[in-house]
Amino acid sequence: MDKILVIEDNTDVRENLAEILELSGYEVVTAENGKRGVEAALKATPDIILCDIMMPELDGFGVLRILSKTPAIANIPFVFLTAKAEKEDFRRGMGLGADDYITKPFDDVELLDTIEMRLRKSKKLRSSFDGTEGGVHKFLREAKAQSEMLQLTEDRESRLYRNRDVIFREGQTARWLYFVSSGRVKIFHTNDFGKEFITHLYGPGDFMGYLPLLNDDQYSDNASAIEDTELLLIPKSDFVNLLHSSRDISTNLIKILAGQVAENEQLLLQLAYGSVRDKVSSTLVTLFHKYKDENNHALVSLLREDLASMAGIAKETIIRTLSDFREEGLIEIVDHEIVIRDVKKIENLPY
Repeated sequence: MDKILVIEDNTDVRENLAEILELSGYEVVTAENGKRGVEAALKATPDIILCDIMMPELDGFGVLRILSKTPAIANIPFVFLTAKAEKEDFRRGMGLGADDYITKPFDDVELLDTIEMRLRKSKKLRSSFDGTEGGVHKFLREAKAQSEMLQLTEDRESRLYRNRDVIFREGQTARWLYFVSSGRVKIFHTNDFGKEFITHLYGPGDFMGYLPLLNDDQYSDNASAIEDTELLLIPKSDFVNLLHSSRDISTNLIKILAGQVAENEQLLLQLAYGSVRDKVSSTLVTLFHKYKDENNHALVSLLREDLASMAGIAKETIIRTLSDFREEGLIEIVDHEIVIRDVKKIENLPY
């Protein structure tokens, strides 16, 4: 049973929260002010902390600042409860390392959805490391690096791109690290005949465009939005300075680049030797992991031309193969969108 610490000075709000969470199957620990909240966090080691901002003795910012410097609980998800929605509070909280905000008066469904999402992300990150001392240190380093990278996105210029808008082109000088706030972006190459080949898809929470910044070079590929997209622009100098000052960031970036090299090698092998069904199924598995929701289902909204570009086959071939997959019960197609409910069937598909 997951344990939730609620730090709230208003008795009615605190008791109401505790009742809702207990009825939802959580173990609840409460504290009536910030000072007691810190003590409770150290004693109870909760799985997630919900904390009011405006409190006597020690406010929510102070609680977060203290807990973030305590290694044993520094990476517990921390969600602010606040009746204030001023932009300055949001910036300050995220700058200190808060994971999310819930504005009072809150909706019960929104509250529970936020808690479930944060717990799920925390467990996913922890599950990728073993329980040894070395594994714990590795988890802490990665969590710290992730936090430092996210702090880069604070107070940045935001740009909106419509579906099919170009973000950058091959040959342009790289000036920005991009953070996908919402929407999706495709990275692609174009041959002499204008045919596209998609190499990467990026979605909410992803950084992109870092390789040419590291090489102090021009873009070697193209990027465009495949749906309405909001990007945050981080100046090259800020990214490079953080990279040089943080070993954790450098280590994480090396891992990401190594993973992309492995992905590209696998992609080349697939293009050279894979059957049509192999190419389409591998593309669908990749898209599943990009689009999957909290129910482990994926609703893929992508033009058939883009699907064909990812798989390295003709549009007519992708349409015919998707039709076969639908008849075999591997996928559903609803209003031209591909629904993947059981990715294991596709992963274990005989060729």
